Amino acid sequence: MHAIEKILMKNSGLTEIHTGEIVSAKIDFAEINDLYLQTVYSFYEMGGRNVWDNTRCAFVFDHYAPCPDIKSAQNHQAMREFAQKNNLKYHFDTNTGVCHQVMPEAGLVYPGMILVATDSHTTTHGAFGAMGTGCGATDMATILMTGELWFRVPEIIEVRLEGQAPKGVFPKDVILAVLGKIRADGAVYKAIDFTGSYVESLGVAGRMTVCNMAVEMGAKTAYMQPNQEVLDYVGKRAVRPFEVQFTDKGYKYSESHVFDVSSLEPELACPSSVENVHTLASVIAQGEVKLNQGYIGSCTGGRVEDIAAAAKILKGRHIPEYTRLVVIPASREVMLECITRGYIADLMEAGATISTPGCGACLGAHEGILAPGEVCITSTNRNFPGRMGSTEALMYLASPATVAASMVYGKITDPREFL
Repeated sequence: MHAIEKILMKNSGLTEIHTGEIVSAKIDFAEINDLYLQTVYSFYEMGGRNVWDNTRCAFVFDHYAPCPDIKSAQNHQAMREFAQKNNLKYHFDTNTGVCHQVMPEAGLVYPGMILVATDSHTTTHGAFGAMGTGCGATDMATILMTGELWFRVPEIIEVRLEGQAPKGVFPKDVILAVLGKIRADGAVYKAIDFTGSYVESLGVAGRMTVCNMAVEMGAKTAYMQPNQEVLDYVGKRAVRPFEVQFTDKGYKYSESHVFDVSSLEPELACPSSVENVHTLASVIAQGEVKLNQGYIGSCTGGRVEDIAAAAKILKGRHIPEYTRLVVIPASREVMLECITRGYIADLMEAGATISTPGCGACLGAHEGILAPGEVCITSTNRNFPGRMGSTEALMYLASPATVAASMVYGKITDPREFL
């Protein structure tokens, strides 16, 4: 059996499960972000009174942090009232950061668990050997009432990443290359198991970036066998005992895709689809792409390692006049560490705008949204029309290093020039 199947089997109280079977599984932790006040409404509409376990659920205010308008402020107010009424042990307000970053930092994510959140990028937590997946407001209300949710046991595909990344190729480049091959609909309701020597050597931040974008291929969840760095990270933080689930040797995947990471180059997802992936060099060869904005942040590109890569390139340089670079750390913890290491000062001196930890302009709500006709290079995870503001704006997805390099000249630039 695969580790994901073992997790589902354990939480369902069954002795065996099969692909395609519907099971009802206990949820180890549930998270609701501030887009989903409807969860509270649905909870009461279905007769809910108190959450099933006030130590296993939390609100995270990240998409509107701090509130940019009256409506989001009212939503936060109602969610705070619900959290207080149910005496939730964990509550992450506007001073904390992106849900997918703050939950692992708080020790709420660990191997062998099922984590469900009202956010599609919950696949991120496969980086820790957990089964993470997103759901809507009604399903989440059901979880808050019962502590359970139904799942169809997914097919499991392997994405094997072998080799060592060359200079200038970061985890974001790797997952973009994978996306370009498997496409946006290549893994719908399937689980993706990332394996191979590249994954085995990958740190926590890189693992989170890769698993995060599994959902951009339609995946229900993602998984990586925890390595020692993950176990050390989780072991220092986990609020509950955990057990790593291993995939049986000889497990037969429904399909397998193999990538030689050592042969990759920096990549771009060009407007306006995550699967419109091309090498950076090929895009540059077609002609100069001038930029209005660079953006570094989100649950894909806002960790310490991401901001460090950008600061290393931009230190001692300055972005061009009439361009802007927005940098939003993924969490308060990330922000504090980047301040301590001097990265924030280096970026501010280079002309960057530093904003509150959270989702920011990634969903087109505030803190860096785009005007019609503007072009942005961003370390976020989606670039469909309207994602970061105007439907007439264009977005290129890239690694934080490529974003930083591109802001040196105000046009898409290869980061290897600066490394």
